[in-house]
Amino acid sequence: MPALYTASATATGDGRDGRTVTSDGLLDLDLAVQKELGGAGGATNPEQLFAAGWAACFHGALKAVARQEKTPVRDTAVTADVGIGPNETGGFALEAVLTVEIGGVDQPTAERLVAAAHEVCPYSNATRGNVPTDLKVVTA
Repeated sequence: MPALYTASATATGDGRDGRTVTSDGLLDLDLAVQKELGGAGGATNPEQLFAAGWAACFHGALKAVARQEKTPVRDTAVTADVGIGPNETGGFALEAVLTVEIGGVDQPTAERLVAAAHEVCPYSNATRGNVPTDLKVVTA
């Protein structure tokens, strides 16, 4: 696969407490371990960054699929809830729920668009088979 774009970010600091900065400087964030995982909290964490990226990417895929199929939609939003917890090997694993809100279409059409977006979205493709993912479709 020839990459059309490559994002570059560097993380520094003491493990998950530190800083992450993109090569262009547009993203420059402090990182902290969540209170729920024994840290101090007070800064973003990799799971929030992953959720934000997946939500934005999936939303873009949804809009692209709707345009391609010439299906007008309105009031669209994607919320990605990414959970982290221990796995059976002593490490950690992720799980996700993507809640997709779509206005202007009926439930079957919305579900078809979301299923198509799930096939197009690079985050969905990267996590398929690795991260248990539940898709929830809400029509407005």
